[in-house]
This record gives sequence, structure tokens and C-alpha cells, in this order.
Amino acid sequence: MSQAYFITGTDTDVGKTTVAAGLLHAARQAGMSTAAGKPVASGCEVTPKGLRNADALALLAECSVPLTYSQVNPVALEPAIAPHLAAREAGVALTVQSLLGPMREVLALDADFTLIEGAGGWRVPLAGQDNLSDLAIALGLPVILVVGVRLGCISHALLTAEAIARDGLQLAGWVANIIDPATSRLEENLATLAERLPAPCLGRVARIQSVTAQAVAEHLQLDLLD
Repeated sequence: MSQAYFITGTDTDVGKTTVAAGLLHAARQAGMSTAAGKPVASGCEVTPKGLRNADALALLAECSVPLTYSQVNPVALEPAIAPHLAAREAGVALTVQSLLGPMREVLALDADFTLIEGAGGWRVPLAGQDNLSDLAIALGLPVILVVGVRLGCISHALLTAEAIARDGLQLAGWVANIIDPATSRLEENLATLAERLPAPCLGRVARIQSVTAQAVAEHLQLDLLD
């Protein structure tokens, strides 16, 4: 039975793609076929093949189902700024409807394990009053939350979980990505997150000297997902 999730974070730069690639790798190791989508990405580089985003490429590398770059990342924007601002500067209509079709096409491939990765945190603006969270709602996907563990992460994590529930979506699991290993009372903070977040912790990703999808996968437990 195929599984598909929307993966989001407590903020930008909390390791969403690092964890997403690790989850995809773990799925492949378990013998599952994999697919992924990164509907919008800013901070892309100009290449002979067009704009390319490092996060989208990392996801594509862990897809066992044949996908082109544009299928994974249909909206690629060059400036490393908020997607709605980058899209406005590029004259791109960044709406839920413009992203919904391409992501449904990825899901229609019916891989055993599919991830659709957001950008930044949960309430990332698109055009008008649309938010990227509205795409997750339209797709009806359960959510995996990446918590960037550092000072202040508990409030960010709980507020994000509340927003996900208020939007009518299931929080399927969360991952503790330990950004600051020197966080005071680290174990106590992790225990508080485990007590208060209404979903299983899929793993703790400590600081890894060589960050690869394989190395991250070793810290994750896919079997805890519903």
C-alpha cells in the first residue's frame, strides 16, 4: 500500500531536505519505490539545463521512479528569498492551483513512498492569500514535521502542530534534527517535545560529519509511520 506525506519544518534552514532525503533512502533500503516533489524552490543556480535547486536535486537523487527535474521542481526561482517575492519578481503566478497539478502527477506515479516537500515553515505565502500549507490541504496529505532542535524550538514545534491540526491534517510523525548539539538541557527539551507533540518521533538526527542520505537514514524509523 502506497504512502505519501507532505514534509514541512518549524522554520527555514531546519534540515527538511536532509531529513526528506534520509526518509526516501530508508524507504529504498526497505525495498520500496520512491518519488518526491518540491513544488517551489527559490535560491536556484543557473545551469546549462536551466535553473536548478540543490534541495530538489537531492530529492531527485533518492527517487527510484523515473522523474525529470521539472516534474520534481516545477517552479524554480533564482533569488534566495521568500518564494512569493521571488515569483513576483520573475512574473510567475505562484498559486495553489498552479502547483496542484504537477504534484498530483507525482502522486499519480503511485510509488510506495512519496514525499512532497514544502519551503520554509508551514505558513509560507504564495500569491494573493494563498499559502503553501493550502497545497498540503488540497492534496490531503498527512504531514511529517522536521523540528530544528535549538533554543526556542519547542514553541515553534507546538505552534506548527496546532496549525496543522487546525487545517484538518494529520501530523503523522516528527523528526528531531539537532541543529545545535550544545542546546542547554537537550534531553529535557527532546522529552518535552515527545510529550507534547501528538505524533511519534521518527528519529533524532545528530550532527553528522559527512551528511548523506544514507547516513541520515540510519537515524530514522519508517515503521513508526501509520
